[in-house]
Parts: sequence; C-alpha cells; structure tokens
Amino acid sequence: MRTPSLYSQDDPISAAMKPPSSESDAERTARLHAEAEAKRVSEEIDEELRQERESMKRTKGDVKLLLLGQAESGKSTLQKQFQLMYKPHSLEQERTSWRTVIYFNVVHSLKHILNVLEAWDDGTEDDIDADDSASMSPLSSRNMMFMSEQPSPSTSLMNSPSGISNGPPGSPPRVDTRVDSPKSMSGTSQIAQLRRKLGPLVAADSQLADRLSGGVTVSGSGKGGVYVRSGWQARAIENALGRVKRNKRSSMGTEKPGRDSVSTDGDEDQLVQEVGRMLEATQDDIKTLWEHQTVKALISRRKLKLDEWSEFFLSHISRIAAPDYIPTVDDILHARIQTMGVAEHIFDVTIHGKAVAWHLYDVGGARGQRHTWVPYFDDANAIIFVAPVSAFDQYLEEDPRTNRIDDSLQLFTQICSNALLKSVHLVLFLNKTDLLKHKLDAGLKVRKYITSFGERSNDYETVVQYFRAHFLQVHRRNNENRRVLYTHFTNVVDTKATQRIIGNVRDSIFRGYLQSAALV
Repeated sequence: MRTPSLYSQDDPISAAMKPPSSESDAERTARLHAEAEAKRVSEEIDEELRQERESMKRTKGDVKLLLLGQAESGKSTLQKQFQLMYKPHSLEQERTSWRTVIYFNVVHSLKHILNVLEAWDDGTEDDIDADDSASMSPLSSRNMMFMSEQPSPSTSLMNSPSGISNGPPGSPPRVDTRVDSPKSMSGTSQIAQLRRKLGPLVAADSQLADRLSGGVTVSGSGKGGVYVRSGWQARAIENALGRVKRNKRSSMGTEKPGRDSVSTDGDEDQLVQEVGRMLEATQDDIKTLWEHQTVKALISRRKLKLDEWSEFFLSHISRIAAPDYIPTVDDILHARIQTMGVAEHIFDVTIHGKAVAWHLYDVGGARGQRHTWVPYFDDANAIIFVAPVSAFDQYLEEDPRTNRIDDSLQLFTQICSNALLKSVHLVLFLNKTDLLKHKLDAGLKVRKYITSFGERSNDYETVVQYFRAHFLQVHRRNNENRRVLYTHFTNVVDTKATQRIIGNVRDSIFRGYLQSAALV
C-alpha cells in the first residue's frame, strides 16, 4: 500500500508556498520585496506593543498631575517652576529657544500699543475723570457697559448663591473710535514719527508668530495669538545645533553650497537675528514710546490694557535689545506662549528616600482646547486648578459676555462634579495675587465688575477672601467623597514663594499617593 504524502498536490497551503513556475525574475523580486516590507511592518508593530507594555509597567506606580484652568491663568508658568525645581538642567538647555518667544512678546506688545493709539488718533483727553466709564478704551469699554445690563440667567453664576456676575447676553457693543478733544500736535506728530520708525519691527509680528506656531491657527484660542506644539523648545535647540554644524562644515570646505545645504532652520535663525538687530537699533524709540505721556495717560485711565508680560519686557527693553541677549530665568517665567493640546513633562521626585516619576500635564485652557483634557482624567492622581483672581475686570476673548472669574468658577464646578475625578487629590491656586494688589492699589473697584461684591471693603484681604469663599462653596456642593481641598494664594512668577508652595503640595500629593497604593 502506497503511503500518502503529507500534503496532497491540491493542498492550498502547499500551493501557496510553492513559487509558481511561471514567475518572472521581476515578479519574484517584487514578491520578495513585499514580503520583506510586510515582515518589517509586523516587527515594528510587535516592538511598539512591547514598548507599550514596558511603559505601562514603568508608569503603573507613577504620579500623574494635571494643571487645569482657563487660558492665561498661569499654568505654564507653574510648569516652568516645577521644571526649575526638579529638572533645572533642561530649563538651562532651553534658554536660547525662549529668545524667539520674548522677541514676539515685545513686538506683539508694541503692535497692540500702536493699534490702540491709532484708535484714539494718537491722542488722549486730559479732562476725563479716571473713574468715569467714558474713559475706557474703545477696545475695552464694553467691560463697563456689560455691568449696566442684566446678566444672562442661563450662563451666569450671579443667580446662584455663588454670586459672581457675568456679562449680558447678545453681541458686544459697537466700538466707538471717535475723538472728542483736540490733541497736542507735538505729541501726536512724535507718535506718528515713532510709528514710522517702529513699522519694520512691528511688521515682523506675523513672521515670528508663524515661526513659533508653524502657521497653525486655533479657533477659540483667546488672546495671545500663538500656539505651539509640545516639544518646540527641543526642536529649536536641534535646529540651532544643526545650523552650527552646517556652518562648521561650510567653513572647513566639507559642505558644498547648493540645494541640499539650504534649510528653513537657517531661515528661522536669520529671522530671529534680524529682529534682534532691529530691537537694538530701535530700543531708544521703544523707550520713548513706552514712556510717552500719552501712553502713560491711556494706561492710567485704562484706555490701554496691557498684560503683565508686556509691561515686564518693555520695562527691560535695554537688556532684551542687547546683541548678546540670553533670556534669564525671570524672563522665561514671564514669557507668554500657548501650547496646543496637552504637553507632558516628566520629573523624578524624591521624598522620604523614595523616588517616584511625576508626569505633569500642562493643558491648553482656552475654550476651544478644553475637550483635550478628558482622556487624562481616568488615571489622574492629582489636580492643581489655577484661577487668576486678578481677572475680575476681564472678560473672555472667546466670549466677551463672560467675566473671567465667572468662567473660572464654572470650570471649577465642572472639575469638582466630574465623576472620574471624585477621588483625585485637589489643590486650588488662587493666582496672580500680586496683580490683584496692584489693581486695588490703583483704585480699581471690584463692585464695578462683580455686582454681588456690593459695599464690601475694597482692600486686598477682603477681596481675596471673597473669591476664596466662592471657590470653597463650589467644592462643598460637589464633594460627596468628603475630599479635602488644599488652597494657596500664589504669584507663580515669584520663584522662592512658589517653590515653597510646590514643596507643600508635593508632600500632600505624596501622602495621598502612598495611601492609595496601600503603602501606609
């Protein structure tokens, strides 16, 4: 009896594995290439899965900390303080990359000042009382007008016991750019001359913005104007190093000029250098504009509103315009830029002899960015919610009807009531207390913007405790698990004070981490 073969001639597997006799050399080469490519892709997938398993093992015991809050609340500055405290060498490596950001901050501030001056026809009115609502800038007078109307019951917390007022429903009032009084011809002509001199520098605003953002624009971004992707600092450093290497090769004659030696990285560096040269050449003009009596009058009467970083950099323009300028830590802390999406920063934190990796997530706070937070909620260990208490006289750029304090309270309500975050360690930073003091000392009345403040004393302690009480009330209403809320009054550009607070926060988070890990 004949023994049957292991595989019959009709077996489909055998047929598939046997190369067809009619296969040409080209077909065989193509087939082998396709098989090799399929194998490569399969091995890449296997390696990614292996790395993901290893990563999950490594991060299982890590602390995951979210920085939450509205745009311009101070989250990214707080992240820099963590970096300065736990990974200072990385901030040192990034110093030069922040020069582009600071140059953009200066140029953008100058553009804003000149735009407001143009709206007022380069003049100001001498006989307007500083507290009169008519003294508000055409670009910001809507703030006072909002308070004269009833807030929207559907969006404002004014009608709830938290008592913070909102703007009214409907569109912002029409901008009125009329000029109501004669101006000093000498002052007006001087500003016109400064405008001409600073024109080329101000024109670099959009180029710097494109360099930082890669041309990306985000709807609902709020003010600030520029979004960058996570890791932009490292890419800027890599670009700079690449340029140095190319220059060395070129000087040694090992790199021939041509199409391959042209790089956009070099173009980017050339732009920054050119802006630096323009700043150096026009620094006296910038000083003259910044110290001009018309600009001072517009600022004092709140016709011109500048952010804290604008005032900081314009006040230090001589240092920033120096040809050998390298940003200081203080400069980096004041620099303003917005990160698109969620940026992860990893620090090794040691306490009581135990080292734990902390994953700190800095999120975009504008309304159009908040949807990116949710995927990070399910495994978060702790949250630092940052609320700027100095923003009582400001409204959202995305929604000019909404007071920023009201927005912070509504956002804090959403965080406290989220089912995924019920057991997460919660810390509240009532931030920008230095700016709050400055506004109160300047005579700004809280009751003009938040009607429920009533006739309370307009001093710092009364105001800050008033805001704190409303945030505590929100937490009490959404605290079924009896979670403790840790509250701090902060000015996160103050390194010494902030790092002391970070130490306290670290200890409290670590205790919660140990308890949740059943280690105590």
